[in-house]
Amino acid sequence: MNPDNLHPDNMHQDILQRLTETLEARKQASPESSYVAKLFSKGEDAILKKIGEEATEVILASKAGDKTHLVYETADLWFHCMVLLAQHGLNSDDVLNELARREGLSGIAEKESRKRD
Repeated sequence: MNPDNLHPDNMHQDILQRLTETLEARKQASPESSYVAKLFSKGEDAILKKIGEEATEVILASKAGDKTHLVYETADLWFHCMVLLAQHGLNSDDVLNELARREGLSGIAEKESRKRD
């Protein structure tokens, strides 16, 4: 195994890439074959409902002060957001590119730039 692949940044990027590939494969899969295939078959409203549920669970975990549960629920939220991105033909790279674009911008300047778009 390449030692560079063991670097945490590479492992994390690999996870996102593998997840993206899995989500793409599930879009064409039988709804009976997996949770994600079933979610895709139900359509965008079902995906959005799951995102709403997971966002609420993130809030509750945060309010409870349970860091482990907060991480767990945030992973669920990110996962379902990735399902939504895949539904629209997007993936984590699109979000990472947007975050990179915003890096170094103040929040105030970034919000001002949205008003002009």
